[in-house]
Amino acid sequence: MSNDLPQARTAVVTGASSGIGAASARALAAQGFRVVCAARRTDRIEELAAEIGGEAITCDITDQESVDALAAAVPTCHVLVNNAGGAIGTDRVDDADLDGWRWMYDVNVLGLVRVTKALLPALRASGDAVIVNLGSTAGRWAYEGGAGYTTAKHAVKVVSETLRLELNGEPIRICEVAPGMVRTDEFALVRFGGDQARADAVYAGVDQPLLAEDVADAVAWVATRPSHVDIDEIVIKPRAQAAAHKVHRRE
Repeated sequence: MSNDLPQARTAVVTGASSGIGAASARALAAQGFRVVCAARRTDRIEELAAEIGGEAITCDITDQESVDALAAAVPTCHVLVNNAGGAIGTDRVDDADLDGWRWMYDVNVLGLVRVTKALLPALRASGDAVIVNLGSTAGRWAYEGGAGYTTAKHAVKVVSETLRLELNGEPIRICEVAPGMVRTDEFALVRFGGDQARADAVYAGVDQPLLAEDVADAVAWVATRPSHVDIDEIVIKPRAQAAAHKVHRRE
């Protein structure tokens, strides 16, 4: 066999153990990328990596040493999907759990910055890279009880915009994919502290909320555009959702 065959392009997906992260890893692998699946839950990412022919690297994006180890294992990166994130609680501002706010900012914002900073040398080394930041419609709309999460996701939007300005002239494109209502196994369950009934109520009566695979389609599409095409942002919602406060539900 010839040694001149092109090497597979490398994609790194954080938060790849479930939901949009796992779906994005599968979608990118289907497009021919060698996918590095990064997350805290080693068993899950090892299973996923075996399924898609990728690599599993245990990584906690809130820990600098863990992120440094991820970067050391990836000398060249063509696509970085900053997916890891999450929400806790629905407290009003006047009753805010500041520890929860701190966790949301650390995971959604500082974790994204920590990973991006660590992998920028690998992204530059590729000569043609894409950073896809998973934002949210929560980064565009405020809603009661959501200030901790919406604050963090507004920050993701601004970090993405700033990176695009600061990296202008380099072969690195920046896209924010901002989903609305997505039904995954864990997001709402984590937000409500494991209360399955409250998590289910979020989607009650909603005709076809988005699935993780719908968002992953957008991620893979962005990652496979020609190198001169920069998709700044994609806002993707289910048909039933017109705004944060306007969701059609069946009677």
